[in-house]
Amino acid sequence: MPASAPLVVMLHGFSGSGVQAESDYGWDGLAESGKFVVAYPDGLGRAWNVNGEGCCGRPGREGVDDVAFITAVVGDIAKNLGINPAKVYATGMSNGGIMSYTLACTTDIFSAIGPVAGIQLNPCQSPHPTSVIHIHGTADRLVPYGGGQGFSVINGASVPQVDAFWRNVDQCGAPAVTTSGPLTTSSAGCAEGRQVALITIDQGVHEWPPFATRVLWEFFAAHPR
Repeated sequence: MPASAPLVVMLHGFSGSGVQAESDYGWDGLAESGKFVVAYPDGLGRAWNVNGEGCCGRPGREGVDDVAFITAVVGDIAKNLGINPAKVYATGMSNGGIMSYTLACTTDIFSAIGPVAGIQLNPCQSPHPTSVIHIHGTADRLVPYGGGQGFSVINGASVPQVDAFWRNVDQCGAPAVTTSGPLTTSSAGCAEGRQVALITIDQGVHEWPPFATRVLWEFFAAHPR
């Protein structure tokens, strides 16, 4: 592995684990061919404290500082493996996707994030300019595409609202929209080479789509700091 390899932090969903995420989402083979590092941290009690209403499990109840934990994970990997600080990325499924938004709102170490079936719960008062690619199904009942209360979140914003928020943060132009089968992609070019993209899956449910891992990596690789 090159001493200045990119790093992808893969955050599992609620009730998941690092081992489960490594097994289910297909990152390892892609990392081997793409010469990048993937980290699979474990949230306490199989969840992440995203500091949002009604979320999430033991870390939320106990006030666990998962922002500090994940930041320390990145720092430890950087110290021991010598990763490229301009190529550090975060992705996550569900609760992990929500956590990736929290990281973009509270740290400046990630060049891009890629939430899958997650949403931004917190008021993001000090967002850091970050490229964003969000993947979400319209029939997701746990984290509703249209916002509001689902089985997993309370009072989340809608996915299009969050997309528009980050286009404003990143000083983007008007998005170009294309549709291919059930997938509609909205993509906006932004200041300093950043990009904000949303892939909407018509009637997609709460899951990690088969295409997601490769699409996320291609987006990350194209958007260093």
